[in-house]
Amino acid sequence: MKLDDAIFGRASVRYFEEEDVPDEHVRALIEAAVRAPTASGLENWKFVVFRSKDAREKLYSLIAEGMIRYYRAVNLAEEKIEKLRKRMYERGMYRAPVYVAVFIDRRVRFLPGEDFDELEFIWSVESAAMAIQNLMLKAVELGLGTVYIGVTNFPGIEEEVRELAGLDENHYLVGIIPVGYPRMEVKPRRRRKALDDVLVFI
Repeated sequence: MKLDDAIFGRASVRYFEEEDVPDEHVRALIEAAVRAPTASGLENWKFVVFRSKDAREKLYSLIAEGMIRYYRAVNLAEEKIEKLRKRMYERGMYRAPVYVAVFIDRRVRFLPGEDFDELEFIWSVESAAMAIQNLMLKAVELGLGTVYIGVTNFPGIEEEVRELAGLDENHYLVGIIPVGYPRMEVKPRRRRKALDDVLVFI
């Protein structure tokens, strides 16, 4: 597969088959992830794979709670939120055979002193985000679907995900990536903005 095929063929997948993802595929995803650039060469990321049924169910309930809080935050009508809840619990939206939670360890840093706390944090999140993109592109090559979940960062929810992952408060959750075989045909959407709307030459 050419790189262009992975980049332009990738799309967010929200419905997955129940079929298991082989261990070698999961390892291949993480191997691709850790080839991403990392600020100061720190590699201060942690990838926690949720595969057991019990762990996945607990994580799924936290994702659902985050989705509801997200839509309430933007004042979505309660009847629409109820439809979302049905899509999740009756149709299995975001229910996947594998979840990869991506964390950074905020203790691992290069620049000393509080003056650089925010900058070090931003660099670490950027590093993890690039790793996530590598993971998602590798998934396309392997015939897998992924989607980025950020709503688990709401206060209270993130702490529960971290506890479920067995990590301490020094770890920050960058995102959760459901992984599985797409239940439906993957159809990448066109971007709302044209290239010339976001590109500037100086």
